[in-house]
Amino acid sequence: MVVTKEELIGSLQNEVRILLHLASKIDPEKLGYRPSPKQRSMLELLQYLTVMGPALIQQIKIGTFDLVAFRTAEAEAANLSIDAALAKIRSHSIDYANLLSSLTEAELRGEVEMFGRRATRGAMIVNMVLCGCAAYRMQLFLYLKAVGREELGTMDLWAGMDGPKQATA
Repeated sequence: MVVTKEELIGSLQNEVRILLHLASKIDPEKLGYRPSPKQRSMLELLQYLTVMGPALIQQIKIGTFDLVAFRTAEAEAANLSIDAALAKIRSHSIDYANLLSSLTEAELRGEVEMFGRRATRGAMIVNMVLCGCAAYRMQLFLYLKAVGREELGTMDLWAGMDGPKQATA
């Protein structure tokens, strides 16, 4: 394994931490912001993120994607308030540990076929869930920048912390 199970759990938990840091920068009046009519709003993005990671891991574990179950979970998440969505995302740190700790090394190396490709469970979790978390946090960061949070920078996006204060003239 290139990454241990513990490192994978830690990386997913770090994604939760960074996402929550970025979410703390949201002006509640801007939750409805969407770059174009067919894109998710800021709130819809967070609602989706309450489902994406844990649901995909559950389905990767069993080796089949259940679109009906995924869409049902998405529909339920669409009713969450911002506070409920953030609480659910916060719980992902524990969820990821619980979902992955029961997998053996052999199960992580076991192959499954989903979305037209065959890969090990471990590779699917890294490529679909971990990389997906990083991509969606980038999307949230870009939304925040688009609504005027010009002070946000590299530290916010990649380290999940406020960067140094810029000197004002």
